[in-house]
Parts: sequence; C-alpha cells; structure tokens
Amino acid sequence: MAKLKIQPNKQISKIHKEIYGHFSEHLGRCIYGGFFVGEDSPIPNVRGMRTDVVEALRKIRIPVLRWPGGCFADEYHWMDGIGPKANRKKMINTHWGGVTEDNSFGTHEYFELCDQLDCEAYVNGNLGSGTVQEMSEWVEYITFEGVSPMANLRREDGHEHAWNLPYFGVGNENWGCGGNMTPEYYANEYRRYQTYVRDYKNPDHDGPASIQKICCGPNVDDYEWTSGVLKTCFRHCESRFHGNLDGLSLHYYVHPEGWQIKGSATDFGDKVWYKTLSKAYYMDELIRNHAAIMDEYDPERVISLVVDEWGAWYTVEPGTNPGFLYQQNTIRDALVAGITLNVFNKHADRVRMANLAQTINVLQSVILTEGADMILTPTYHVFDLYKEHQDGTLLESSIDTGAIGMETEYHLPWITESVSEDADGVLHITLTNASLTDSCPIDVEIAGCKAAEAQGEIVCGAMNAKNTFEEPECVKAEKFTDYRIENGNLSLTLPPRSVLHLSVKKDA
Repeated sequence: MAKLKIQPNKQISKIHKEIYGHFSEHLGRCIYGGFFVGEDSPIPNVRGMRTDVVEALRKIRIPVLRWPGGCFADEYHWMDGIGPKANRKKMINTHWGGVTEDNSFGTHEYFELCDQLDCEAYVNGNLGSGTVQEMSEWVEYITFEGVSPMANLRREDGHEHAWNLPYFGVGNENWGCGGNMTPEYYANEYRRYQTYVRDYKNPDHDGPASIQKICCGPNVDDYEWTSGVLKTCFRHCESRFHGNLDGLSLHYYVHPEGWQIKGSATDFGDKVWYKTLSKAYYMDELIRNHAAIMDEYDPERVISLVVDEWGAWYTVEPGTNPGFLYQQNTIRDALVAGITLNVFNKHADRVRMANLAQTINVLQSVILTEGADMILTPTYHVFDLYKEHQDGTLLESSIDTGAIGMETEYHLPWITESVSEDADGVLHITLTNASLTDSCPIDVEIAGCKAAEAQGEIVCGAMNAKNTFEEPECVKAEKFTDYRIENGNLSLTLPPRSVLHLSVKKDA
C-alpha cells in the first residue's frame, strides 16, 4: 500500500499551460498532409487546414505551436513563403528526406493555423544560415502595425493587421545542425541577433504583446553549453541580461537502444520497456542539473527553461522514408508522456514551456494521418487527461513506492505523480504506473480536508497496444472506477501500464 500525500496549503507555482505545447516542423508529413492539405483538397478543410486535425487539437487545448523547426528553421528563409503560392521559391529539404519544399505553407498559413487552433505562436528564426536583417525584417513583417516596408509588404500580401508573436526562438540547435557553434560563439551571436528582435508598439492599436526571446540551450546533458552560453550572455551586465533572454531551450529525446540504433516503436520486450521509461524519467535529472546552473546567473528564476523538443525517437516504420521519422505509438509512449509531463509539472517554477516532438506523423506524435483518415495515438489521450493541469496551481505532493525495473541502470519510480488545484478549488491528480505486471493500491491523504467526490479517466493496455487505421480505438481513455471514498478518505488501485487523471472535489 502506497500513500500519496497532498498539501493544499503549500502552493508551489503556476503550471503554465505552455508546458503542454507542441512542435511542427517541415519534416515528413507533419505540415503537408498533417496540418495542411490546401484549399482545393477533397479532405475537409478550412482555408487549407484539416478540419479533423484542428478539432482534435482544440479538444486537448493545444496552448502553443512551435514552427518552422527544428533543423529546418536554420535553413528557412521566410520571404520564400509569402506572396502568391505559384510564385513561391521551391527548395530541397536537405535535412529531412531530400524532398522538394514548395513553401506553400508559410507565415500567413502558420498564423491562420494558430488562429484556428486558438493557440499561441512560437516562431523559430534562422540564425544558422540567415542574417540579422532577415530575422529583424521577419519580426517587423509579423508584428508591426504602423507604416514600414515590411508592414506594407504584409498588407500587400493580404493581411492588414499585425499578428501576435509571444515567443521567438533565436536559432535552433546551434551546437549542431544550426551551425556547429561553440557556446561562446553562439552566445555572442545571440546577443547580436536578439538586439534586432524588436517589440513594436502602437498606442493607437491593440497590437502584439511583448516578444519573449528564447535562446538556444543545451542538448541533453551538455552542461558546458548551458554554462558557457549564460556566462557570455551575462557578461558586462550588472545583474541579469536585462530581459533580453526570456527562455533557454533544452532538447532531449528518448532512444531506447541509443542514438544510432534507437529501436522499434512496436516490437520490444520487458527489458526495453523499463529501459525506455527510465530514460524518460531522466528528464528529471536533466532539469535539476541545468536549473542549478541557471540559478547561478538567475537566482530569482526569471528565465524559463523551455523544453521545446522532447519525446521518444524510434527507428522509422518499415517501408517509410527514413528522413520522414514516421513511427507508431503504443502504451509505452503513453507512459513516456505521462512520466515526462509529471516531471514538467513538478518543476513548474523553472519549466514554463515544453513542445512535444512532433504533433502529427513525426516521432512521438499525438495524431497520425493517412490520406483522409486520422487516428489519435495513446500519447494524444494522455494529453487529453492532463489538460486540466493547464494554468493550475502546483501543490506540494509526494509518494514513495520505491524503484522498479529489471536492471540497476534501468530503474525509475514505480509511481510518478503531480497534483494541481484549479480556480474552482478542484484537485487534479495525475499518476503513472510503470510496472508491467503489478497494480498499486494507493491511499490519498489530503492535508487539512477530506475528499467529497471524485471522477477519473485512465489510459492503459498491453505494452505493445496501439491504434491503427484498421483499429483506431484499441487504446483510448476509459472511465476509471476503482476508487473509494469512505468518511472523506480516498483510496484507489492503479493498474499496471497505466496513466490516470483523477479530479477530486474537497469537502467544504
């Protein structure tokens, strides 16, 4: 019997909704055939955006969408993607599959998509192969409401008013595909480029909000990068970087068998199950260690840690383009998502945005499409369970069930948890059970109050269970009833291979 202890009177921080963000790159079938099919497609769409995809993502309250990359961002030249589609420049996508990119999905289409999704924009600029002028003019094109060359060009292209751009990434993976830079070199480039990412204000118009600038942070455990970038960015500054660095990115992918081999998305055994989930839980250590370095320069925790690429990365599905990174999604991925999102919640005082890679048809996606057909993955259903945490208040909570796994290096907590309270005082408890075989009885202790009523939904199944176009609902969220409230005391039994959301109303 485990005990989950919840302290409603110990509020830690806000869980920013942007933790539940997503990532869309010009890669494989994420944009084309995923989000975007074009206005003339027989697939139901609104101004080119797939209706079924938009409706599904609105249901999980997608809060922010990162675009256009990824590695693609640092070879993307935004002027190629504006104006009449027939006149847009074609290019080879050298990073992903060597296919022709026709730029029919560009700036206007992206903001149309954000508008349909009712989500915030996170644009990643080209520092690797672009210029300061190019980046500066893109921000002007997007956000300036007044009279200027770029604002006038936007109007000529059919959009009168400026868009809201709350987040802007100054380069991507500049330690690798974004230019193979050293931390000091990149940080000096960041200081230069971000200077010209202007906040354009017009007092006579309800225009864009301030832009939060995201600096390229480390890959996995590259603590030297984190330290080197921050040291250079903060050099000659009295305290912090005076609001010119709002977020530092972190990228981490789970490769069960390592970067080169990766491993199958669907054909795996018990050992690889625990190996995968232990690597997912490694996110907790990464955040702690990078946050400790950030604390040296930013002790007040003003700067956000932005985990804008995360998820499981397996070997592509047999017979598919290896550059398209198309993979299936099983109950194992539901656990990867649940464990990782619990970790993000628990670090919400520093982690204020995260973007799952990637939304559709790429890596650990929430949606798969094939022609006019669409299916929701187990990962999608976990995001649906966890959406009630968005903008909630993180409460102090703990559960001690010990570790689980098959070998010493592949251990992780048997149960992970996080708890938030919404504006109506309802508690939202999310739990994962990583065991392949064992249920876990849990007593819930809510300090200072009792449980009045509860409702739950759960995602569980065989470890290789997945949704296919032939069986699209093999895995889905089900009503959870294996709990009891007696004299205000809540207890439950969490089955193996499961992710649970339980909402609890407290006794007045």
